Amino acid sequence: MAWFLYMIECEDGSIYTGITVNVADRYSTHARGKGARYTRSHPPRRLLLSVEYADRSTALKAEHEMKCLSADEKRTFCMQHGVSIRKKT
Repeated sequence: MAWFLYMIECEDGSIYTGITVNVADRYSTHARGKGARYTRSHPPRRLLLSVEYADRSTALKAEHEMKCLSADEKRTFCMQHGVSIRKKT
């Protein structure tokens, strides 16, 4: 089963990263304020991107690597995938 790493730009310009098997459903959960604690206090503005992985283990490793990046490095990663985002205010 495919797993996805996804990144959400929050209203304050911060970036949330997670993994799921269904990106649309997970984003909807975050948008309703029922997702992760972080997105309950930093409401989502938009889904930035999702990257498919073959399995949960690989997606978890990618999520960990992404969460170790600085905010600027995450923005650079997004821009390298054709996504433009604004800096956190």
